[in-house]
Amino acid sequence: MPARVDPASGPFPGSGRRTRDRAFTCRTPAGMRLPDTVGSSGAGHGAAGREGWARMARTVLRGLRYPGEVAVEDGRIVAVGSVPAEPGDVEIRCDGDILTAGLVNTHHHFYQWMTRGWAFDCSLFGWLSTLYPVWARLTPEDVQAAAAVALGELALSGCTTAADHHYLVPGGDDSVFDAIAAAARTIGIRTHIARGSMDLGQSRGGLPPDSVVEDLDDILASTSAVHARLHDGEKIFVTAAPCSPFSVTTELMTATAELARGLGIRMHTHLAETLDEERDSLARFGRRPLQLLDDIGWIAPDVWVAHGIHFDDAEVIRLAETGTGIAHCPSSNCRLGSGIARVKDLVTAGAPVGLGVDGVASNEIGTLMPEMRQALFLARQRDMDPTAFLPVDALSLATTGGARCLGRDDIGAVQVGLRADLVVWPGEDVADVLDPVAALVLGPERTARHVFVGGEYVVRDGALVGADIRTLHAELARRVRRLWPD
Repeated sequence: MPARVDPASGPFPGSGRRTRDRAFTCRTPAGMRLPDTVGSSGAGHGAAGREGWARMARTVLRGLRYPGEVAVEDGRIVAVGSVPAEPGDVEIRCDGDILTAGLVNTHHHFYQWMTRGWAFDCSLFGWLSTLYPVWARLTPEDVQAAAAVALGELALSGCTTAADHHYLVPGGDDSVFDAIAAAARTIGIRTHIARGSMDLGQSRGGLPPDSVVEDLDDILASTSAVHARLHDGEKIFVTAAPCSPFSVTTELMTATAELARGLGIRMHTHLAETLDEERDSLARFGRRPLQLLDDIGWIAPDVWVAHGIHFDDAEVIRLAETGTGIAHCPSSNCRLGSGIARVKDLVTAGAPVGLGVDGVASNEIGTLMPEMRQALFLARQRDMDPTAFLPVDALSLATTGGARCLGRDDIGAVQVGLRADLVVWPGEDVADVLDPVAALVLGPERTARHVFVGGEYVVRDGALVGADIRTLHAELARRVRRLWPD
């Protein structure tokens, strides 16, 4: 008989603080011990998972309102729909809950948790000019504390993969990327570390102060070194990511592309975020931002760009033809008054489009779930058409679209053969909502009940497995206060 999970029992060992009345624990046959993983042969976060397991029993999530039963084994999805019981199965009851693929956050700046709520009345260039001097004071320890909170909050809200674009490396101290990786390992979600860079300071006509830019050769050497020591192709991925057309030289963009393609890694940058950027590009180069990047090989299937608001019709087609991804950041775009991206047009054309939180200095919520609703509302508002974008379209941006942006074909869907990056959402308070996807996209923001990455618990019963979110926030708050103006 299967080992059942009793919803009336207490939380799993190592799950951190209990945050819900409904908790889960496994009742196992005599002599059998269960790990801190779900159908996975990898090591888990808790004590049992750390001991190692030769092979886990198949685990079946039952009772889900949507999309049906799901079975997981060896970190992969092995069945979806009606799953007949097999001897040795471990069953987890999820009665009335909703399951989706883990959300994929395609653009974030984790370090900005150190400056939440600053410059709230500025457009992009003024906002950056205000915050660059503050960000220049951040230490690797500050960034690790910020990254831990960023990743913890993302995990609690159902995110299983996140891209962190970190482009501030004062003094060339690239140990900051080790700090980000350490936070990622603690929380447990897949993290694409975009080794950002800036080499065009104010003295040479750029926007950032000279104190936060680096030398081109140093950037290239560091990018290669960071990739060598951190990229594991499983949980930590390193990408090459010059910051933006107004903070880097064409030489850096060209050299970075050559390096990245030699290493076989993806590339990322900001593009077409504001009309100020467009005017700057036309004044300096005589070309629109996308054309500038296209001319140097940066509009390509191994590239995804952040924001992508101000594209004309020909540029939308070009992005789709080349398979260049766009990280849509609707809340940040609204907060900074940057504009409304042509998401429906991009998706219809076939371009990969995902969702991004951006930094919490321009989107104080810091989680991906609200971006689904915001993306839906803005798409409808832009077209003045309630049929322009549906809840399922918004969920697709946050899952399959995000996976495409990051060049991933192993995550982003509840599909046999894909990695078991899954989220169980509590369904009690939305049981009266007709459509379960609409319940998630249009209903109240929620903490995930369980989050699995490769079949391993990252969130269990509404709490992080690898850390306590309150402790993380307390450490962050202690560090943040030294930056506040007198």
